[in-house]
Amino acid sequence: MKINPPMLLQISRSYIKLVKADNFQLWFGRHFSNTVTPTTNSIVDVSLAVPISGSSMESDNSMKKATDSTWVSKIVLYSFWQSSCSWRVRFALNLKGLSYEYRAVNLGKGEQFTSEFDKLNPLHYVPVLVDGDVVISDSYAILLAASIVSSNMQPLHMLSVLRYMEERVGPEEKQLWAKFHIQKGFGALEKLLTGSAGKYATGDEVYMADVFLAPQIAVATKRFDIDMSEFPTLRKIYDSCEALPEFQASLPERQPDASP
Repeated sequence: MKINPPMLLQISRSYIKLVKADNFQLWFGRHFSNTVTPTTNSIVDVSLAVPISGSSMESDNSMKKATDSTWVSKIVLYSFWQSSCSWRVRFALNLKGLSYEYRAVNLGKGEQFTSEFDKLNPLHYVPVLVDGDVVISDSYAILLAASIVSSNMQPLHMLSVLRYMEERVGPEEKQLWAKFHIQKGFGALEKLLTGSAGKYATGDEVYMADVFLAPQIAVATKRFDIDMSEFPTLRKIYDSCEALPEFQASLPERQPDASP
């Protein structure tokens, strides 16, 4: 029996198409043009980041908005190179052709708990996207979509969750626990997409489902040693995404804060 993709994947396919376009109102509520895909040589300019408290910078930006009709706000992405949630947003921004400033937040060193970051996201998670006066502190909200990946798989291997599990059951059991849930999620996705997927998850073009799925597969294979030969449909989708230059530019090891 053929299982149709869930409604949310259908919505993501018809409503938000992740290709370069002239009109980005559906994306961040502003119009952007002449944007370029970020590279590993992108320079992070702190002066372009939106201040999180009152300052002369805030006044200067306000004056610039009022006097310069051509002024366009700069997208700032607070990210950690190993975060798969941040990865999916980097991938999506690249697909949309939106340039952005990369602001590294080292989760391993606890930089998400600083008073500055707390004002951006009291939950202390990345990514956080700042676009002018708008601050969005969740990849789910940034991408305007839902999926099995974001709800039932990725949260179970977050750094904070895995640390908690390791304290309770030890490092080996922690790894097995995460691997079990990831394989369970992949099994469900394989059944849902077999027979309906094209080159990508919901057809022959990149849509929201691919942005969530590709980083999850990469994390599963590299960090949890998942054998994707058990999920041939998902493997094919990942291979298609991996060939995209926008995906390559979003790889963790190509981010400014990546470490060996």
